[in-house]
Amino acid sequence: MRNTSTPTSSLPNLTTLTLWLMTISSGLVVANNYYNQPLLGDIARTFQVPESKAGIISMLTQVGYAIGLLLIIPLGDMFRRKRLIITELILVILSLLLAAFANNIYTLMLASLLIGATSVVPQLFIPMAAQLALPENRGKVIGTVMSGLLIGVLLSRTVSGFVGAHLGWRAMFLIAAGLMVVLGVALYFLLPEVHPEYKGSYKSLMTSLVSLVKEEPVLRLAAARGALTFACFGGFWTTLVFLLEEPPFNGGSAMAGAFGLVGAGGAIMASVMGRLADKVNTRHIITATTLMIIISYVLFGTFSHSLVGLVVGVILLDLGLQATHIANQTLVFSLNPAARNRLNTVYMVTYFTGGATGTLLASQAWQLWQWNGVVLVGIVFSSLALLVHLFFARKHKKKLLA
Repeated sequence: MRNTSTPTSSLPNLTTLTLWLMTISSGLVVANNYYNQPLLGDIARTFQVPESKAGIISMLTQVGYAIGLLLIIPLGDMFRRKRLIITELILVILSLLLAAFANNIYTLMLASLLIGATSVVPQLFIPMAAQLALPENRGKVIGTVMSGLLIGVLLSRTVSGFVGAHLGWRAMFLIAAGLMVVLGVALYFLLPEVHPEYKGSYKSLMTSLVSLVKEEPVLRLAAARGALTFACFGGFWTTLVFLLEEPPFNGGSAMAGAFGLVGAGGAIMASVMGRLADKVNTRHIITATTLMIIISYVLFGTFSHSLVGLVVGVILLDLGLQATHIANQTLVFSLNPAARNRLNTVYMVTYFTGGATGTLLASQAWQLWQWNGVVLVGIVFSSLALLVHLFFARKHKKKLLA
């Protein structure tokens, strides 16, 4: 691939304040993608549509995120990072307001697509943190930012479930818009600027994505593993609220949101997993964590009427997913320092395409076969992830040492 990068310029130090600012910001922004999940039952009743149609809202958010990753994140290699992040936050606010005031299901679907497309800011923070970190601490730093991101993903459901139960689903989107305004002000004054290294046109920037896919087998492998495991995650969390509304639980958005607290405890372990990725062969880590995801779905199927069984399954699912994700990203960011945003683009577009696919298939499986169908979808995707990992990782064993 033609080198269109300039030598690495002087970078700001990765201070504790900067790291925590990126970590907290990642959690707050990514939460926008998941507020809708515990609210799908309420949304379906508001617009008088089937649950499967309401489930499309969650799927479109994931599709929007993939679109934003593809079209926006590569710009992190081309434009000043801070300016790009602030611009994105303005677009996020407008998208959230559109969702809050949607007067029909189709407007809300459009707003959900836009929310996903504009909430990609965390994927600018992660390569930025990797760029500023010392090589020997890269996994630890990625794990720290990912802790914030994952806690945001999981607690977003708890918060939105509570708000939805007491104030209605529209209030959640208004509150989220207010949070983005506050965050934008904090980032404007506190986030250091990182200047780009890439020198070239947007066309050549996007063309280089194809070259990276062709030239980096480890990137292809990591992206495939990530997509298959995230499909399991998206499928579970989208349909959980439907299960909890049925007997014997007879719950709703608040109960579904409470499950986010369970997963959040495991998300705190992300920084630990990042440290492991700095020291341990990631091939072994991913084998173990993918098995955790398979076991979680076995528990979901076996103990579908037990809160304890579901709780244990959620812990295994979330810990397995985040550990796999961090190990994948640590490998990806070690490939080409000048192209970290583009490497992240390829990985994350594939990742969220997998999540959208899992969400869509699980929603349809629920409509046809209820919870057993959801479990089947999860077991198929997680088993495929393990097979891809075991068979193809061997070909690149030397590159997979970390």
